[in-house]
Amino acid sequence: MSDLPQIFSPVVVAPSPAWSAAGAELAEEVSRLLGPDVTRVAHIGSTAVPGMAAKPVLDLQAGTELSLDAAEEKFSAPLAELGFVLSPHRRDHVPAGRDDEPELWAKRLWLRRGGPEGDVNLHLRREGSPNLRLALLFRDWFRAHPEAVPGYSAFKRVLARHVTDLAAYSDVKDPVVDVLVEIAEGWATRTGWQPPER
Repeated sequence: MSDLPQIFSPVVVAPSPAWSAAGAELAEEVSRLLGPDVTRVAHIGSTAVPGMAAKPVLDLQAGTELSLDAAEEKFSAPLAELGFVLSPHRRDHVPAGRDDEPELWAKRLWLRRGGPEGDVNLHLRREGSPNLRLALLFRDWFRAHPEAVPGYSAFKRVLARHVTDLAAYSDVKDPVVDVLVEIAEGWATRTGWQPPER
């Protein structure tokens, strides 16, 4: 069972052309704020894919070579000045079929609700970790396969209409994402895809 809060019902909306620019601008702002201890800040998730229906929440990913504990201590105060609150969520779902130690999928997550760009999730992951790589692969596979976007968008819309909370939404969506990850991994192998440069 996911440890995401269960108090919010999932809402999936039509794609907005404003998401791309807002994500890029916010990534630059967070990168400047956190400085050289972050290796990258990128717009990820469904709002980073053209034409993708999504929850109206921008997802950003920051990479760091600090330990996550040290990064949490160092970044929490400056992020609070931008309205970000640290979440208790500490780990990503490990895709089915992988025997990685769960700690390899650790992260820190800050949430901002009601800001000028709308709601934002900031995922902090260790540079070189499988979850940092996977977030970029998932985004880039969909960008390279726009024909897959309508089907996945429809799935998310139907799911959001039939579940009562965000935890259930994530629990049902995870196995579908696991299948897509296997497809994306095959594409990465065939094309030589690597995570974008920092």
